[in-house]
Amino acid sequence: MDKKNLDAIRAALKSAGVKTAAALRSLLAETDASVAAPAESLTARGRLTALFDEGTFMESGAYVRRRMDAPGADTENAFEGVICGWGSVAGRLVYAFSQDYSRTKGAISEAHSKKIAEIYRLAIENGAPVVGIFDSAGALMLEGVRALAGYSTLMQCVTAASGVIPQIAVIPGLCAGSAAVVAGMFDFLIVSKVHGSLSFNAPFVLGDAAVGTSDFVSKSGLAALTGDGDGDCIAKAKMLLSYLPMNNQEGTVVASAKDDINRLVDLSAYTASEDARDLIGAVADSGSFLELYAAYGKEIIAGFITLGGTVVGVLASQKCENNGILTASAARKAARMLTFCDSFHIPVVTVLNSKGPDVSLEAEASPYASELAKLAFAYASAKTPLVTVIAGEAYGAVFSLMGAKALGADVVLALESAKVGVMPASSAVAFLWNDQISEEVSREDLEKQWDETMGSPVAAASAGEIDDIIDAAELRQRIGGAIMMLSAKSKGIPARRHLNMPL
Repeated sequence: MDKKNLDAIRAALKSAGVKTAAALRSLLAETDASVAAPAESLTARGRLTALFDEGTFMESGAYVRRRMDAPGADTENAFEGVICGWGSVAGRLVYAFSQDYSRTKGAISEAHSKKIAEIYRLAIENGAPVVGIFDSAGALMLEGVRALAGYSTLMQCVTAASGVIPQIAVIPGLCAGSAAVVAGMFDFLIVSKVHGSLSFNAPFVLGDAAVGTSDFVSKSGLAALTGDGDGDCIAKAKMLLSYLPMNNQEGTVVASAKDDINRLVDLSAYTASEDARDLIGAVADSGSFLELYAAYGKEIIAGFITLGGTVVGVLASQKCENNGILTASAARKAARMLTFCDSFHIPVVTVLNSKGPDVSLEAEASPYASELAKLAFAYASAKTPLVTVIAGEAYGAVFSLMGAKALGADVVLALESAKVGVMPASSAVAFLWNDQISEEVSREDLEKQWDETMGSPVAAASAGEIDDIIDAAELRQRIGGAIMMLSAKSKGIPARRHLNMPL
């Protein structure tokens, strides 16, 4: 360190009245104590207190300040605008950072990004999740390109951790510009309905006050969950963490369950409503289901359940919403959920009951084929256990794209009432058997005949594309049995030394 920098440090410490470690701690405590949280909000430190188990939070880099030659670095409140550290959440190690709007409005600087980068290094090396709490007005403009490079540092950190450890972004305050890009790179985003704002372009620039609100980002597919204020957002982050493994080597979470895995289920509510939540609730342990991205791609339901204590990802056609048609947004939602589950070896159950693909000009302009290609790629490349249940209609491309055995599903089950085939009976009769309609044979008769023969799950089972046709009451135990059987599924072919020759 040269004399100029050393003199600057001494001058800064002298101006702040800090001469000992005890004095520094006192100064930091006074700084925190002077912070008043906005209405219906928590302070940056209060958010971390709400996240971690009581008494477990350990702060890292508490006294880090900006460069001594940076404007404002010699003032008493020049502690960096982010609080970082680790602790336990429900007894499991978690790393976190919380941007502090009371310190230079949480502006990102070179030192700010380095504090977060150190937390990421520890998280990756120790294989534990990261929770990022975003509340910043942007980059510290007086630092110039160093502050801009700070964003790049954060993007590099999130990329290095992607698929290695789970990452959850909580947005209780402002998250704009490049910070929104960083948050968007996380696995899941939770946005506050009170003060949360997430957008690349500021609402006033676009002339629409709704831009960036929790409702706006939920409908765009960016937010997985929303919360009624800071406390609710933190609570939902903790709930989501309970479904996630520590890292990609640990495998899905398995815990003891009080609900009998062989319990018979009643799907009469699902038959009446065609709401996939009724089926999922009947199958899940204690009926508990954490739904994600509920406001986006509503033709598909996505989320987590436990089944016999094992965490399972669920993708289900929502027949009561637009006939469960596989739209571009629904396909993107399903692909994103499946890709995450595959990254962390979380089993996935796919439930099919859809009228088919989206037949519209709007879909083709998506571009639709590209979105379907991403979904097919996600299923075809997945190494995690895949179980498919045909609970209703599964015609044409929907059957091919979502959970078919030929695409990589390990087990495919169908309810006795399922309908499987190239096309619905009405279309098939019009296309193939229209000439058979007469005074003696009605269209309805032919459609019934098609459903009982070509559209029956028996035909698909005979072709080897369905493993078993089951009674609806057995659905929970049959899915649970398949998941248990696949629990040791290898992500690749085990290496061997040589063949065992039959000598």
